[in-house]
Amino acid sequence: MAKRLRPIGHEDRLSIVDHLDELRSRLIVCVSVLAVVFGVCFWQNSHLLNALNQPLKHLSTTAKDHISGITGDQVGERGHLLNAAGDLKQLGSSTTLAPADRSLITAAGSQLESAAKALPAKSPGPVPITIGVGEPFTVSLTVAFYFAILISIPVLLYEIYAFVVPAFNPREKAVALPIMVVAPLLFLAGVLFTYFIVLPPAIRFLQGYNAEQFQALVQAKPLYSFEVLTMGSVGLTFEMPLILLGLRAAGVINGRTLIKYWRYAAVVIAVIAAAMPGSDPVTTGLEAAPLVLLLIISMIVLKVADWRAAKREAAAQKQGMGDSPGMGDFS
Repeated sequence: MAKRLRPIGHEDRLSIVDHLDELRSRLIVCVSVLAVVFGVCFWQNSHLLNALNQPLKHLSTTAKDHISGITGDQVGERGHLLNAAGDLKQLGSSTTLAPADRSLITAAGSQLESAAKALPAKSPGPVPITIGVGEPFTVSLTVAFYFAILISIPVLLYEIYAFVVPAFNPREKAVALPIMVVAPLLFLAGVLFTYFIVLPPAIRFLQGYNAEQFQALVQAKPLYSFEVLTMGSVGLTFEMPLILLGLRAAGVINGRTLIKYWRYAAVVIAVIAAAMPGSDPVTTGLEAAPLVLLLIISMIVLKVADWRAAKREAAAQKQGMGDSPGMGDFS
């Protein structure tokens, strides 16, 4: 097992062997955490699959019936047949009929009741299909792995931070730590926004378009890939404020430049939204909307950062002028 599991100081000096040992320690922790979380996710994969199936419930009634294979009329017919079977049984108990007729009517009622009970009592709801041998297992395995990575992101980011922290001076470390805390929160916000806001209308539009003209079945693997890729891409775009702050720290842009060239930024946002999963206007529009909002927030954040930097620079200049030697100092 690794010897060092805590971040080392900026002033510490390590050999190549020590760095490799540190890297091995971090990798062991990352793999161990990922393996444990993956085991839990695979154990509870039915709940994860149910969560990914939830957007299908926002489809139209026709599209739901096509996917589930059970129509609302079939469910209603079951009740009508059961009522008819009851009426036949009641008629078979009538004393005005001949014994042979009562026997035939009662038998017909029993057969009709059995046939009615064979129909579904209710629609199970739309669920995706699998067409390959072993696909239910491999799809469940893949979904569990996706969720394991998502849940393990805070630990993975901390291990990355702990490994690279020796290269940071105290000032850089004070900046990096809040970023490591905010980055996973922004990513999680993007994932939740996609799941609750983007996916339901996107899937309703894509799968429900001309639903009456197609037997539009949904395959599990493409559905889950679309959902996970969309959540991941939107989650990454939610890191825009941090990325722009990093570019500002590198001297590439500032708040005034970003505001001045906002039209170019809007074009970049449109290109990013078009490149993300979902080529339809509904999905693209829902993906572009938070980017526009994040761009406005980034402009405000960068302007505040520019104002604080200018204030610190003015204070430093004022202090420098106060500390400069006067005429009496040379006497």
